[in-house]
Amino acid sequence: MKARAKRKRRRRGVDVFISHASCDEWVARQIARRLEEFGVRIFLSETDIELGDEDFEERLREALEQCTELVVLLTPEALERRYVWTEIGAAWGARKRVSGILYRITVDELRRAGGVPVMLLKSNLVDINSGGDRFIAQLGKRLGPRRF
Repeated sequence: MKARAKRKRRRRGVDVFISHASCDEWVARQIARRLEEFGVRIFLSETDIELGDEDFEERLREALEQCTELVVLLTPEALERRYVWTEIGAAWGARKRVSGILYRITVDELRRAGGVPVMLLKSNLVDINSGGDRFIAQLGKRLGPRRF
């Protein structure tokens, strides 16, 4: 039954793909929960891919193709994760909106880390503590079921 519900969820489409390091799962789930309150359809690997799925990379690809936007939770750990960078590149290459939520890292620290794409540094970054609620509300209003 649980697997059937997940397959049904995938078929109905995805508005936002949330990219994050696995150690930041709890924070990513909170962002997803808030967006779902607006009716936004979310892809979050922990809830949409079952442990042991052989085709998890294909599921990631499908969700990235379906989504309207990618929201990446940028943390010191996320900077070290190849999947996070692959997901950012795939969304950017598909001309999807890419937004970053900063958590435990600043824009200056991102710049110093090097290797961070300029397109990510120059726009669509918000600190979770000083603009996260506003960003989530704007995203929810833009992508929620009441959009026109």
